Amino acid sequence: MDITVLVVPDCPNEKAAIERLRQALNDVGLSDTDVTTHVVSDQTEAERSGFTGSPTILIDGRDPFSDPDPLPGLTCRVYRTPDGLAGAPSISQLRRALTAAADTAG
Repeated sequence: MDITVLVVPDCPNEKAAIERLRQALNDVGLSDTDVTTHVVSDQTEAERSGFTGSPTILIDGRDPFSDPDPLPGLTCRVYRTPDGLAGAPSISQLRRALTAAADTAG
């Protein structure tokens, strides 16, 4: 499984997203999975990569939390979670996304 976290420079939600992602990986038995962080630094790169806000978590190149009509841009991202809007997906949302990706790959 290939996991990349795309962020803008100095993203205030990067740490929380990576901590939750690590916890979810541990919870689903994928603790050995590498997580790469990539900084998206300009609008051209955002448009080329389909980056829709920081942090964006890609699992095998796919954004499991994408909106139907995303607009690329160097912005902070807001996620709908069971506890309301947040700067990163919840651990339970990440677990579901990781499990679905593992089921699809296997």
